Amino acid sequence: MKKNIIVTGGSGMAGKWVVKDLLDHGHQVMNLDRTVLPNSAARTMITDLTDAGQVFNALCSTTVRHEFSESIKPAPIDAIIHFAAIPRIMTHPDNEVFRINVMSTYNVLDAASKYGIKKVIIASSETTYGIVFADTYRMPEYLPLDEEYPVDPMDSYAMSKVINEATAKAFHARTGSDIYCLRIGNVIDPVDYAKFPEYFKDPGFRRRITWSYIDARDLATAARLGVDKDGLGFQVMNVAADDVSSDLPTAELLKRFYPTVPVKKTLGEFETLLSNEKIKRLLGFKQQYNWRSHVK
Repeated sequence: MKKNIIVTGGSGMAGKWVVKDLLDHGHQVMNLDRTVLPNSAARTMITDLTDAGQVFNALCSTTVRHEFSESIKPAPIDAIIHFAAIPRIMTHPDNEVFRINVMSTYNVLDAASKYGIKKVIIASSETTYGIVFADTYRMPEYLPLDEEYPVDPMDSYAMSKVINEATAKAFHARTGSDIYCLRIGNVIDPVDYAKFPEYFKDPGFRRRITWSYIDARDLATAARLGVDKDGLGFQVMNVAADDVSSDLPTAELLKRFYPTVPVKKTLGEFETLLSNEKIKRLLGFKQQYNWRSHVK
């Protein structure tokens, strides 16, 4: 069934694949971003998501592509996929990372609740586990990292994502809407696979992300599956590939880098250390793209 969907951050590296996937599946899509997504059937509305007035106005605007369309009357929004954010530390001052990520998410959820939009998918992050951007490297409490792992970050980006999850849970309690927070692993655009041979020369280089990755096209599928799946309430789900982004077997990575860390389950030869079991169970997610199909 065709749905009317708003994507925030749809001009970004991950967001552009989300927009494309939704369009490919027949949905009406509008992108809210600070820059235009070029060559897309989705119209971009330039929006500062930290400005509540702009968010409220954007969410009640028409989503049709062109002002000369037969009808430009606004239609109800079926779902929001909120991917807009400062995506990491060390690109903006820490307080700006925190402010922009927290306020934009609050504004989106607040407007969605008051307009009666019953489905919001939010980009959270694996950084919430407190390992990726720790000041000095932290050993995990256990592996693989799952949604029950205690979130305990020290950096502004991961803290903003923890706050966003708490905000999402509060709005779900208020409205009963479905709000799914996707704790996303390291997103790989297809062009990024060219970097993998260099990664393999230093097996420890991607240790902070526990060698997680997710192809941007698979991430787009996960977001769409969240739109399609109703009735789960508030959920937090990891989004990761089935395998590690290393040419070394998982057992070898554990032996070299985590010899004292408890392992909660028997792992496959190259199995991910960022568990994706929950999203498979709840949304029926299946990985379609892996690095071995792209790297010789």
